[in-house]
Amino acid sequence: MAGADPLFGLRNNFYIGAYQAAINNSDIPNLSQEDAVERDTLVYRSYIALGSYQLVINEIDASAATPLQAVKLIALYLATPDNKETAIAGLHELLGDPAIGSNPILRLIAGIVFMHEQDYNEALKHTNAGGTMELHALNVQILIKMHRSDYAEKQLRIMQQVDEDHTLTQLANAWLNLAVGGSKIQEAYLIFQDFSEKYQMTSLILNGKAVCCMHMGNFDEAETLLLEALNKDAKDPETLANLVVCSLHLGKPSTRYLNQLKLSNPDHTLVKRASSAEDSFDRAVQTVA
Repeated sequence: MAGADPLFGLRNNFYIGAYQAAINNSDIPNLSQEDAVERDTLVYRSYIALGSYQLVINEIDASAATPLQAVKLIALYLATPDNKETAIAGLHELLGDPAIGSNPILRLIAGIVFMHEQDYNEALKHTNAGGTMELHALNVQILIKMHRSDYAEKQLRIMQQVDEDHTLTQLANAWLNLAVGGSKIQEAYLIFQDFSEKYQMTSLILNGKAVCCMHMGNFDEAETLLLEALNKDAKDPETLANLVVCSLHLGKPSTRYLNQLKLSNPDHTLVKRASSAEDSFDRAVQTVA
């Protein structure tokens, strides 16, 4: 399969969260124009995942292909809160163009942005038709966030019919197992364990294993995995959020991890929930006083 598809390794590195490896191994010779554009989108999305938003914004100019324009807009969206409205307006403009509005990368980026906005119906409007494994995987994520694991399972079945062994199919299966819970947690753990044996260890894989461990009550093992993930990326928001939860269950201080999360990702759900709880507590204290 890898021989037939020159981008197989690059895609796989991106899917498992090996973003620097994706960038470092992106110099692939003799690509068609279509493959070259896809290669560039994966490389720039890897830079975005590493937080290098400005590099992407600076390097993608107005003459770039539609998928790259879409990638530039998500970099703009994530760079600062002030850019969000501009980026969303730019997305709507591209999506409204009959010549390019159905581009799968454009629809994927739209789905990701509207998922960030927690506007799940708008996200599904652009992703629901599917067409690529990434779009189906994103549909699974969105439907899980909507607490519709029944519909997420239907999307997973489509992916399994296309390629049961595909990395994204396996990841989507693990996400759904975590959402369903119960005996499915062990199945999710085995998927991440299989990844850790086949591929280089990444924060994504370590966090996946750690979340499974927490669901199973193995908080000591979860902490070990999360600290390993923190060594790989000290600012990764999911690692910090999971460490906050894990530390609380272990009876250990979690304030430092929460403060780091506030600095690196002030819009994270856990930060918002903590701030809301603090505000509620302060109001309660004032009424008593």
